[in-house]
Amino acid sequence: MPLYAQSLPDSIVSGPFPTGHIQGFAIDSRHQYVYYSYTTMLVKSDMQGHVIGTVKGLLGHLGCLDFNEADGRVYGSLEYKNDAIGKGILQMEQTDRTLDNAFYIAIFDVERIDRMDMDAERDGIMTTVYLPTVLDDYLAHVTIGTEIKEHRFGCSGIDGVSFGPMFGKQDGKQYLTVAYGIYGETDRPDNDYQVLLQYDIAKWKAFEHPLSQDHLHRQGPRKPNGRYFVWTGNTTYGVQNLEYDAHSHTWYMAVYKGQKTTFPNYSLFAIDGTSRPVSQSLKGIPYLKRGKVIPLKQEGLKDSSTGIRGWNFPYGSTGICALGDGQFYISKNYQTPQGQGAVLRLYRLFPQE
Repeated sequence: MPLYAQSLPDSIVSGPFPTGHIQGFAIDSRHQYVYYSYTTMLVKSDMQGHVIGTVKGLLGHLGCLDFNEADGRVYGSLEYKNDAIGKGILQMEQTDRTLDNAFYIAIFDVERIDRMDMDAERDGIMTTVYLPTVLDDYLAHVTIGTEIKEHRFGCSGIDGVSFGPMFGKQDGKQYLTVAYGIYGETDRPDNDYQVLLQYDIAKWKAFEHPLSQDHLHRQGPRKPNGRYFVWTGNTTYGVQNLEYDAHSHTWYMAVYKGQKTTFPNYSLFAIDGTSRPVSQSLKGIPYLKRGKVIPLKQEGLKDSSTGIRGWNFPYGSTGICALGDGQFYISKNYQTPQGQGAVLRLYRLFPQE
């Protein structure tokens, strides 16, 4: 349901909060609430920026968010891992706990968020669904020529999430699409695709369990309904924010720029949601014969040497929300001595620079 232009503020200010920077946000357009991920904390506010409540107590990385209109809940990527990011989060939260590697979709019963400092584990407002496919790729060792590399496809976990139709369709059943984080190593050729998993969540109730960070559960779908590849060139930690715009049938992927000099290293890419995936051989990935590839949308800048298209738009990696009528809110993060915050700005035409 689109928000109408006359009810939209040009900007919404959030924070500052004494936590990690904003990772993403989602909007409930019917009830006009905004939900923010601040790495280890979920914040609920109204459209004027007044805070309704917060959820704390996470020791993992809560990333991109999306609101599911079908069930009125907020879905977000949640990862626990013993790499630099995971260790940094534990240090930020001032804990010496050690957690297993695990990747989940966190599901928040946001109607119940009505006060500050609610607890993600004890207040019964959050469940999680485990994604074993992600852990398999994260822990895998692959052979490239004479070298053995960690992390299949360069998988560092997950970040971007968004609801939308199956790739190649304009409407119909809504799937939860989950984007990999991708390590930004410049010395390997198999990390130049964005990897997207699509899940039918119709039967996910059977997998949902309350969060227990002392005993991370392993209940989840054995595999996704589809795995897809988008050739963008390497990025630094993959798709930070994924967003489906039903108005234009476009999937937007906001990233931190990559460092490989053979690529244009755009910060924003777009997928034509009407393009059907094509099974083909994958560039630079010797250990997988074929994969389902989705082309980039033929818009934006075009790199003459690779044919890759995208934009150098500086915002979006900390949040994009399509409102369903051709308008977007896009986040710009800020920092003060009091902590981290964000300003959501309304765009009536998606940036074309």
